[in-house]
Amino acid sequence: MEVIKIAGGKKLSGTVTISGSKNSIVALIPAAILGTKPVTLYGVPNISDVGALSDILKILNVEVTHAGDMITINPTNIQEQPLVDDIVTKLRASYYFMGAMLARYGKVEIKMPGGCYLGPRPIDLHLKGFEALGAQVEYIKGSYVLKADKLVGSKIYLDIASVGATLNIMIAAVYAKGRTIIENAAKEPEIIDVATMLNKMGAQIRGVGTSIIIVDGVDELGGCIHDIIPDRIEAATYLTIAAANAEEVRVENVIPSHLEALIAKLTEIGIDLEIGADYIVVKRDFNKKLHPVEITTQPYPGFATDIQQPLTALLTQVDGMSGVTETIYAERFKHCNELNKLGAKTKTHSPSASIQGPTPLKGNVVTATDLRCGACLVVAGLLAEGVTEIHDIYHIDRGYDKLIEKLTNLGAEIWREKV
Repeated sequence: MEVIKIAGGKKLSGTVTISGSKNSIVALIPAAILGTKPVTLYGVPNISDVGALSDILKILNVEVTHAGDMITINPTNIQEQPLVDDIVTKLRASYYFMGAMLARYGKVEIKMPGGCYLGPRPIDLHLKGFEALGAQVEYIKGSYVLKADKLVGSKIYLDIASVGATLNIMIAAVYAKGRTIIENAAKEPEIIDVATMLNKMGAQIRGVGTSIIIVDGVDELGGCIHDIIPDRIEAATYLTIAAANAEEVRVENVIPSHLEALIAKLTEIGIDLEIGADYIVVKRDFNKKLHPVEITTQPYPGFATDIQQPLTALLTQVDGMSGVTETIYAERFKHCNELNKLGAKTKTHSPSASIQGPTPLKGNVVTATDLRCGACLVVAGLLAEGVTEIHDIYHIDRGYDKLIEKLTNLGAEIWREKV
């Protein structure tokens, strides 16, 4: 078993470059099979989810070529196959193959997708959307079986502005006959990224970034070359690390407008930020007290649920009581128990948590219960006196490219070790 160890307390400085978006790439890869020609993606993060999705493509006889941060997906010889291998259950994003396969073949059999447990995460909205397009849905022996003689455009209202459902329905609707209108659609930048790639391939998608997305069905898609947007959650994690324990750090390859909610809270806490066109510099005066804040997670452009966990580690260092309220995943507070093992003073009263600071943290053995909990523990480990040992780091590997290398370059003492 491999763990991450951190000898904390070292002040960081330097420059870190953000990789391509995890939440984009996990939808871009399944969407790429809709074409009849190769799709080449640049800025692909080196994360385990990309490897898992590549393995699923190989089940479908899709040729996948990796070279550095580039991946080429060639669906020329794709074959319709049931996706019932255990690899499908290792990540939640495998469900994007539902929309892609349904659009391309009019049928798909796929195991229940996996991923981090953050409380109930039903896919009802995805299935209702597929049914509205004309699909029949059955659940047979642990797998979803979707069939449609043909997909027909429809008006679909999402009860919740779900990113996954918006993307999956949009992907399926590309080949539906006529017009599909998705109302109360999610507005996340990753949805714009996927639509941009599909439009390059020949799709007709409008309205992304607003609450109404319009998809006019086409008969065929080709290939394209596409640059992935920077990962706003990775950027937020490094901004939080810098705010917590760095004298000055420059975070490059970012889109600041994607981070406005976090920027506002870091400013409220008392962190000095210099914001450029594609970079943010964090400057910390360790003689200045940090201020407590109240955070409520919201769909984009509100404060992202994925950011609240890493930020909680920073809130252990502010002067007073801070609060976090979750409106997306009510049970997303397992990181608080792990922080308390390091000496934090957090109390959870779902769907909220309170964090009392400032609290000195001390190294201990902790567990990454999910991806962003892992990020939180990395922030805390960098702050803690002594050595912090993080277990179940496969969660972290799902979403952070070159974590050890990037933090080492900033002056952290962090390494992997087999135990």
